[in-house]
Amino acid sequence: MKRPTVADLAHHAGVSIATVNRLLHGSATVKPSTVERIIEAANEIGFYGLQTLKSRKKDHLPSVRFGFLMQQKHRPIYQLWAQGVVDASLSSLSANIEPRVRFEENLAPDVIAASLKTLAKEVDAVAVITADHPLISQAIDELRTQGIPVIAYISDLSAANRAGFVGTDNWKAGRTAAWFLTQLTAFKGNICPLIGSHRYQCQDIADASFRSYAREHAPESTVHETLLTHEIPENAYTQVKRLLKQDPNLTGLYVNGGGISGVLQARSELSKRRQQELKIICRDLGPQTRRGIAEGHIMAAFPHPVQRISEELIDVMLTLVQGHNPIGIQQRLVPFEVITPESIWN
Repeated sequence: MKRPTVADLAHHAGVSIATVNRLLHGSATVKPSTVERIIEAANEIGFYGLQTLKSRKKDHLPSVRFGFLMQQKHRPIYQLWAQGVVDASLSSLSANIEPRVRFEENLAPDVIAASLKTLAKEVDAVAVITADHPLISQAIDELRTQGIPVIAYISDLSAANRAGFVGTDNWKAGRTAAWFLTQLTAFKGNICPLIGSHRYQCQDIADASFRSYAREHAPESTVHETLLTHEIPENAYTQVKRLLKQDPNLTGLYVNGGGISGVLQARSELSKRRQQELKIICRDLGPQTRRGIAEGHIMAAFPHPVQRISEELIDVMLTLVQGHNPIGIQQRLVPFEVITPESIWN
């Protein structure tokens, strides 16, 4: 069978031979829609230069800059999410994306608001992980007037002018955590949720739904007041240590936020029998959580799926910047994962 020629490809794609040659040799700009048509035709007829055409496609894509404002760089979970958005940006087939990641160590609302406005000067759109606060909402309002969309990532915000939200269904996450914990404890003993901050909507909503499930299905168990850790392991250790001393019937902990290493340390200081009685579940899957699950110290985690949630975020940001669907708040809910000692992949 005769190998398809450039002329055959041009005929099949409905373009001129010169257009195909321009794309093959990268000598001039070709409209993205035309590039797609040529690549599709090349695939259909088995054109020998298909891979070259695909590589040239990136040269004809629009270029954008996306900013990602993360929290404290020393925390592995933010490093994980940051790498996820960088990978998703660089692998996009819809645009040439330059990702700019910024970490903010100081989590004071005025500092986050200032960092958000500074980063927005360098990019076409911004995604931010932050606690909810009026000062941050005000900064988002200002950026909206400047034409810079701000997308809440992982944890939603109350800012009316945010352009979108990409995360998981935190109401379901909290109720799922309560279901797991009550099953693991056989509805015996008392349970306690821990939270990093009530200003993180993802944590606050999950905390409320955790309690909702427990009220409905485990009325015989006492659910302690939520322990506030500020995502600091030392705080988590101190609070769990004190609670264990106060309540000998404590059988379950839901770590909804940071501080898991402190919780595990407090557990390790118990007797072997008491360690087996105390069931721990948590939310995100950083290195310490992964190790704790693999070793059987943590019974389950319900993390954000890094790759998929990052890809959804990039898609939302492109949609907003390219104006394909600019009306209304863009919302993408991605199913959270369920990881146990028997399913974890090391």
